[in-house]
Amino acid sequence: VRLVESGGGLVQPGGSLRLSCAASGFTFSNYLMRWYRQAPGKGRTLVASITNSGSNTNYADSVKGRFTISRDNAKNTVYLQMNSLTPEDTAVYYCNAHLWWGQGTQVTVSS
Repeated sequence: VRLVESGGGLVQPGGSLRLSCAASGFTFSNYLMRWYRQAPGKGRTLVASITNSGSNTNYADSVKGRFTISRDNAKNTVYLQMNSLTPEDTAVYYCNAHLWWGQGTQVTVSS
């Protein structure tokens, strides 16, 4: 099983980024997918989740209205569109399915 995140980087406050997580080694369309993040010195927290079909999504209160999770089951990929970013969004973002984790991608929001 592999989960490979990409799309992180340095962005100014108010900017946007789109994270991607490419999955392999399991039947992607059977699994609920999640994005987590871990800020410096803090624990890992759930950001968003999406059901296997993509029909239902859930978000942490801190990102509602700014982030959008989506998936493309044909490409075995889950996305996290992040808009109106603030310095509080600075963290390593991780993709998760079941007990499997990616290596994370760093998002830094700073002027």
